[in-house]
Amino acid sequence: MRYFLARILQFQFQRALCRKAGYSGPLHRCSIYGNKAAGEKLNKMLTMGQSKPWPEALEALTGEKQMDASALADYFAPLKTWLDEQNKANHYAVGW
Repeated sequence: MRYFLARILQFQFQRALCRKAGYSGPLHRCSIYGNKAAGEKLNKMLTMGQSKPWPEALEALTGEKQMDASALADYFAPLKTWLDEQNKANHYAVGW
């Protein structure tokens, strides 16, 4: 379960840090490498360690108290668009 939750949180963290870095393009193209504002935000959350409940740490980084899987969908949106186009162009049946 923790790996599943970590995967969701990974994308939520990425989106929050990209926003903090001032990036507004596609999430899959964002890099926060060397960005001090994003680094400080991440460090603020990491220094909490286990001293605070996880929703507080999540809020310190993302501004949200709940996990949100929409960041995962945002990250893979270009791939989904491409797949939808391929399915339509090739007349593939979609569904179960």
